[in-house]
Amino acid sequence: MKYSRQSKILEIIETKDIETQDELANQLRTAGFQVTQATVSRDIKEMRLIKVLTKEGRYKYAAIREKEGAVNDRFLKIYRNSVISLDYAGNIIVIKTLVGSANAAAVSIDALNIKDIVGSIAGDDTIFLVIKDASRVEGIMNQFKSLLI
Repeated sequence: MKYSRQSKILEIIETKDIETQDELANQLRTAGFQVTQATVSRDIKEMRLIKVLTKEGRYKYAAIREKEGAVNDRFLKIYRNSVISLDYAGNIIVIKTLVGSANAAAVSIDALNIKDIVGSIAGDDTIFLVIKDASRVEGIMNQFKSLLI
């Protein structure tokens, strides 16, 4: 439950400008999670979420990247605990995850800034990655597999 909730938090803050814990709690409730403000506060602390300035001059929650091209430990933990399998066909990588975890795993993948990935689409339990050059697919697959260890 905690991983699903935290996965949803990552999805919410990536797609919406969430300014307060109360807004985040309301978004989680709308998504079907029974949460209190204290639970949301603990999740924010555990996930090391920060507030960043938006273009409009307001603050919103965001996940920190420890350095460019790196994913923080929380993202990696969510990725490791949610990915079930990896496969590919041609220049498309298909990643299966636990139900409700694809978006959080996709956030981790996107944060890696792998230049050969043209784009990604995440559903509920599946991620599709389009790779620019099919000859790079195996190398990228190995990179994703190494993240699972």
